Amino acid sequence: MTKKTRAGEIRMISIDLVEVINPRERNTRMFDEIVYNIKAIGLKKPITVTPRKGPSGTEKYLLVCGEGRLKAFRSLGETMIPAVVVHVSDEDAFIMSLAENIARRKYRPLERFAGIRQLQEQGYSAKTIAQKIGLAQSHVNGILTLLKQGEERLLIAVEKGTIPLGAAMAIVGAGDDDKAVQDALQEAYETGKLRGKQLMSARRILERRQTQGRSLGQTSFGKVANVTTSSLVRTYQNEVERQRAIVRKAEFTQQRLLFVVGALRQLFGDENFVNLLRAESLATLPKYLAERVWPDRSAP
Repeated sequence: MTKKTRAGEIRMISIDLVEVINPRERNTRMFDEIVYNIKAIGLKKPITVTPRKGPSGTEKYLLVCGEGRLKAFRSLGETMIPAVVVHVSDEDAFIMSLAENIARRKYRPLERFAGIRQLQEQGYSAKTIAQKIGLAQSHVNGILTLLKQGEERLLIAVEKGTIPLGAAMAIVGAGDDDKAVQDALQEAYETGKLRGKQLMSARRILERRQTQGRSLGQTSFGKVANVTTSSLVRTYQNEVERQRAIVRKAEFTQQRLLFVVGALRQLFGDENFVNLLRAESLATLPKYLAERVWPDRSAP
């Protein structure tokens, strides 16, 4: 930061004098909970602001943290709100607001990534960002790399714990070559970076990444992209390819089902095999398979 933050004092200030310098979208349900709690038991934690002189010389305030509480008070018809007043520069106020939002327990992943990107654009290094938001520097470096590549799908998967960051970085390092990506996936599995359900989830994410693109259909993390003729055509082509992939999977599954049905018919035609199954109480099949193995009857 450019200068030290001076210890703040608590004041009652006019809500109309507070300017939000780093606004963010909010989950409606969570906001309603904030309003309900404040209405029921009052404000447990004051907002934090820093004073500034307005155009006419009147005092106003920049909000450092507590946007949800501020909006809740306004929605309840309040005109004054308790605030901790600190004296910091505009840059420090903005950075404090970003760091406070990023470090929240509950947040939407893309909001967190947008905050990290903003900190980088403010000129902060990965090491400094890591210190501000309480993450390992290697993790921040990985996130910044994925952000630079526009890998929103992989970023969400990393944040949710579906894919480890190391595996995501290996996938990105493989480039656009499908075989190289599959090799990276296999290597991640063999080295223990991907296991069990994570491997299956990674494959599904990569399929969507291939057919629908790396992003989630938005730009600048929340701003809807402009619709153009080329973007509509690209979206249509991606959807067609996705549908084709579904058809290929369905055909493959159907072929496997036919093979299983044929094999079961042969096995259940062997009396010794059937007697063995009966002795082990294993002679029945799920109804779905039984109807296909024996179209006219339900048991051997």
